[in-house]
Amino acid sequence: MKITNRCKGVSPSVTLAISAKAKLLKSQGLDVISFGAGEPDFNTPKFICDAAKEALDLGITKYTPASGTMELKKAIVNTLAKKGLEYKPENIVVSNGAKHSLHNAIASIVEEGDEVLLPIPYWVSYSEMIKISGGTPVYVPCDENFVINLDEMEKLITDKTTALILNNPSNPTGVVLSKDIIKRIAEICVKNDINVISDEIYDQLIYIDDEIPSIATMDGMKERTIVINGVSKTYSMTGWRIGYLAAPENVAKAIASMQSHTTSGPNSIAQYASCAALNGSLDEAIMMKKAFIERRDAAVAAIEKIDGLTCIVPDGAFYIMIKVSNFYGKSINGKKINNSLDFSSLLLEESLVALVPGDDFGTPEYVRISYACSMENILEGIKRIAEFTAKCN
Repeated sequence: MKITNRCKGVSPSVTLAISAKAKLLKSQGLDVISFGAGEPDFNTPKFICDAAKEALDLGITKYTPASGTMELKKAIVNTLAKKGLEYKPENIVVSNGAKHSLHNAIASIVEEGDEVLLPIPYWVSYSEMIKISGGTPVYVPCDENFVINLDEMEKLITDKTTALILNNPSNPTGVVLSKDIIKRIAEICVKNDINVISDEIYDQLIYIDDEIPSIATMDGMKERTIVINGVSKTYSMTGWRIGYLAAPENVAKAIASMQSHTTSGPNSIAQYASCAALNGSLDEAIMMKKAFIERRDAAVAAIEKIDGLTCIVPDGAFYIMIKVSNFYGKSINGKKINNSLDFSSLLLEESLVALVPGDDFGTPEYVRISYACSMENILEGIKRIAEFTAKCN
């Protein structure tokens, strides 16, 4: 059977592939420590689970409107209003996870041959989603602190540039763009009539005191921004698969129509539970955030003690990018390390530690670890990394 060029051109997610391999080794009884996929290790708060049970008892098990229930849309509108974003339910589309919302957003505004600015490092799925929609990713370099080089970004703008994907805080780096940088990005986008897809899924996991606004709050940006968010990270609801977007009404209407022909409405029970999440307390989310700060600090301190490894302290999300290129050209047990994929594969094979190579983030000198796991695993995993690097020669 012939496969379309569109499908052939899509690369599998390295993040999920590494996680799958780690789970396979775990299933074989091996003591694997996984720093792979970004998934909080906390349980979903009880009040949210109770809401899901209530939905079952009430018989809320039927199809919902394709773009989401009105109750959840209103909860999303109220949540966004607290961040200075004024929307109506007509601007909201609820989807099957924020990844689905991102795909919908890109598909709705990127035509065949359009160029989409993608700052490096980037989350692995962005570039593939752009390609699926017929667009071309245009990679924007960063400085030594993983902050977008705005002068270089302006040079890359052409008459084919239609959008910029902005992820703040960032996966994979944990970098948080300041208000001043966001304002400068907005000015460039207004000047050049560029749309923005703003992925804000980690916006409740910012560890600095500075107020970090959505780019949609900047002058001239609301009408040219699609805001992406969801419940996965803030409420530890990754498996519930509820994401959402806020967009100009004509865009939201088009996306809702497209979604009606692809997936229909998201899970009815998960929507009911997400309503409870957004309308409820953030106490457990704040507790998670405190735990992530403690884990981050411990992880960074341990990494900085390892000869040959360096990292930048992240201000958000739950990832650390570790520079491992000092080990390229070295070997362990007769196996040579040529790149980040080799480093990651051999680390899993030799030391049973899973992390993600940086190649698919656009940063081949790095690997990414997630500290969304227990402190015990973080310290043991980094200890194993230290032992692994000590054996390289």
